[in-house]
Amino acid sequence: MRALRVGVVGLGVISRFHIEALSASPDWDLVAVCDLAPERVASPPPGAAGYTDHVRMLERERPDAVVVTAPNDAHARICADAIAAGAAVCAEKPLALDPAEGEALAALARERGVVLFTAFHRRYNSEFAALRERVAGRTVAEVTVRYLERIEEHAGDDTWYLDPARCGGGCVADNGPNAFDLVESLLGRAEVTSARVEHDAAGVDRRADISLAAGAARARVLLDWSHPGECKDVRVRTGDGRVWTADLLAGRPAFKESLWHEYEGVAADFAARVRAGRVGEEAGVSALRLVAEAYRAAAQGVVR
Repeated sequence: MRALRVGVVGLGVISRFHIEALSASPDWDLVAVCDLAPERVASPPPGAAGYTDHVRMLERERPDAVVVTAPNDAHARICADAIAAGAAVCAEKPLALDPAEGEALAALARERGVVLFTAFHRRYNSEFAALRERVAGRTVAEVTVRYLERIEEHAGDDTWYLDPARCGGGCVADNGPNAFDLVESLLGRAEVTSARVEHDAAGVDRRADISLAAGAARARVLLDWSHPGECKDVRVRTGDGRVWTADLLAGRPAFKESLWHEYEGVAADFAARVRAGRVGEEAGVSALRLVAEAYRAAAQGVVR
């Protein structure tokens, strides 16, 4: 099988993990990179062309697929343009800023017959995969996901993370989707039952405590953008009373070290979906729904 031609749009802090995974994979041929800042595309990866306009990149390169790792507020527009050009899309989480944007993208992808996929990279974490295997076949009664970090250490030059209009809010909008995806990976479709969200003076949500339900099972997601250091883990209690845990950073102590193997998983899964023509599968809209439910519950003081 020939390698699939792919372009990457957005060369911020996360793009290097995508580019490394795509470049190392026999499934992919990285043909182009794109960013609004000319200096970021001045020296593209070997064999790739550099662009400052993603529409021009789509027209000239005609890639089979596009990976979108631009700021959150640009996702919907870039994804829509790629889908309209017939390219499969892998978008960094969140897929868009709200469920309506996400649903519109999913509908467009179905109409055009192309794959739309969100890069929930934590689902490919080796420790989480081992946890899922250990609890397979058991009744999961309770899940707790902690996603704690100091955002300034992770954002680098991507200051848009701290702009609520561009990020979509703060920790709930940006880290929430990864955490919610882990919950639904274990429990199936979930709903927010209550939420407490703390904002800073700029309106960025810095901490959140969100409760969810999936049938009889319960889940809790704890998010923190002001945490000293980094803590990302999952705790599961099964119906027999046993407790199972996964430290998502275990064995990879260097800063962001765990991301390398996770994005290898993203690249492999995306290629498999494109080759199989898996159009119309859940594309990240459920995570957007849970983000919206969390903000709404926090604003209204809702407890169900």
